[in-house]
Amino acid sequence: MRPTAGVLKMTGREVLQAAVDRRLPAAPIMSTLGFGFGFVEIRDGLAVFETEHGEHLYNPMGSVHGGYLAAVMDAVLGSAVMSRLPAGSTYTTTQLNLNLIRPVFADTAALRVTGTVLHVGRTTATAEGRVIGVEDGRLYAHGTTTCAVFPFPTE
Repeated sequence: MRPTAGVLKMTGREVLQAAVDRRLPAAPIMSTLGFGFGFVEIRDGLAVFETEHGEHLYNPMGSVHGGYLAAVMDAVLGSAVMSRLPAGSTYTTTQLNLNLIRPVFADTAALRVTGTVLHVGRTTATAEGRVIGVEDGRLYAHGTTTCAVFPFPTE
């Protein structure tokens, strides 16, 4: 799935808003891994998702696999970084750090995952994020990312 010429002319924030508005298709990773989450808010330097987790994400110990939270955290942190990128730029995660604080189960209420940019430079960007229970306000995880920022390859 390569971006079209029109997408390459959009800022990162514009691409994300088009995804929120369903004018662009969801990233294939969402269906490939069988997890769901939805944008709640997108602003410059900020991305907010809410999770849709369940038993289909369980590990052998009977809780939601930590890889699910890592994937959602990577997505929200990357989206926060992307929201600050100019047209024709992209990013890739070079480092992801996740601290899992408490387990998530199928009956755990929705989780709000927030990513906030700390720095966006010419070649690198950093962001931090938190996973908070929507109903209980408890911290489930927190983490950081470092991303490489570069022009989108046209070939």
